[in-house]
Amino acid sequence: MDIAEFGLERWFAKYEHEADIMLAESGIRSLDASRFDLDPGKLGYVIPTNGDPEFRAEVGERYGRSADEVLFTCGTQEANFLAFASLMDDDGHAIVVTPTYQALHAVPESFGEVTRVSLEPPSWELDVDAVADAVRPETDVIVLNNPNNPTGRYHPREKVEALYDLAEDADAHLLCDEVYRLLDDDPIPPAASLGERAVSTTSLTKAYGLAGLRFGWLVGSEDVVEEAWNWKDYTTISPGIVGQHVAKQALGDQEDEILSENRDLAKRHRDRVRAFVDDHDLSWYDPVGVNGFVSVPDGFDGSREFCRTVVEEESVVLAPGDLFGYDDYFRIGFGLPTDELEEGLARVSACIERRR
Repeated sequence: MDIAEFGLERWFAKYEHEADIMLAESGIRSLDASRFDLDPGKLGYVIPTNGDPEFRAEVGERYGRSADEVLFTCGTQEANFLAFASLMDDDGHAIVVTPTYQALHAVPESFGEVTRVSLEPPSWELDVDAVADAVRPETDVIVLNNPNNPTGRYHPREKVEALYDLAEDADAHLLCDEVYRLLDDDPIPPAASLGERAVSTTSLTKAYGLAGLRFGWLVGSEDVVEEAWNWKDYTTISPGIVGQHVAKQALGDQEDEILSENRDLAKRHRDRVRAFVDDHDLSWYDPVGVNGFVSVPDGFDGSREFCRTVVEEESVVLAPGDLFGYDDYFRIGFGLPTDELEEGLARVSACIERRR
């Protein structure tokens, strides 16, 4: 198993620790721990190690699934890894809609072969026919990140259903990473609610502001979840007990308030970044979530030079679009606290104006 270096994480490792402002953060601002009871009792393993059965049943209801069709994981990253390990045969084949988070194509590439189907700017619209053309007899999984990271494109329900039909006809699965789904006011149903051939992954990181919990889940058919649980025995064994304890609260009485606060913040900040984009004659697709994929300003030789200039001159971290395969764009995150967003945008503006 040979896996590529994670370019985005290495970029963050190089610059994030020393920079003043992280304007490439891909989730909503973190909630304060004081909102929750943090005492789960004894700090042992979660037993059973796939997660509390009653809590898994509650999560499963959101998808029309049973407790045995839910596996709690260490964030969406582990959920996706376990899904690929469970779904892909030796020398298997995956179709991945890109641009997307690198793990969603790098991990399946380590198991088998990947065909990328590209979204095209400026609308980043999903071409179902292109996905259909990429299907092979050996295709194991079709992969979609919805809403999309980095573009913020939220593919409509009929497109997701069309991908599910393709997967079902090919005796494959649709894997949908849905970490940003609940930041939309009117989210479409999760993919795992479509049928046995769909798998949904998500976590409390991006929409809930609870990144430090590292609490996520995978929802799919019992055989897929059983295989993923078997793989999990060799990774994190069980979800963290504190994470599960707080997750019950976040998905319980506090959920409506948390999501309302976060959606409101995302809307206000999106409006502010939209004004920044317009002020500098840039372009983007109006995103769902808290990420936007913005065109690189004139005067810079691609996304890497622009983002390096901004961090070195203004101590603000942005994400170069070349790390997603699009060098004419950069990713900006706007889920951070308002004062940090304002300061970060002011510094990036100053850098653009100097070069102009």
